[in-house]
Amino acid sequence: MAVKSISKATVTGTVFRNPQTGYSSTGASVSNFVLNIGDKEELLIRVIAKRTALAEVVASLSKGTRVVVDGVLQTANVKDENGKERKIFEIDANEIEAMGASSPADSYASEDIVKFSENEMPDELIGEDEIPF
Repeated sequence: MAVKSISKATVTGTVFRNPQTGYSSTGASVSNFVLNIGDKEELLIRVIAKRTALAEVVASLSKGTRVVVDGVLQTANVKDENGKERKIFEIDANEIEAMGASSPADSYASEDIVKFSENEMPDELIGEDEIPF
């Protein structure tokens, strides 16, 4: 399988197939999954995660999870089940992040959020004489 690097890419999409993880001869974790980046129709890209740091993130993914993937876009020629050669697109991932994952901001209770009523906010937040130019 000849691989040709195209460019850096950042894509968002939905995990189309559950991730699979294997190990190289040196014991390094190598994971891959298929990502659907199409809105109305399927547009599939294989994502390859060769970095050990990504193993935990990939292990937490499942079909239907929305993710952001940053990496190097490349093409590869593969043979399908009929022996016919075809070109596929894949991303050698540098970063993978699940969208909608909890963040530190999610841990704040709603009573910790300060809300102002309209009459507490002045119509003019900065006076004309305060603008330096």
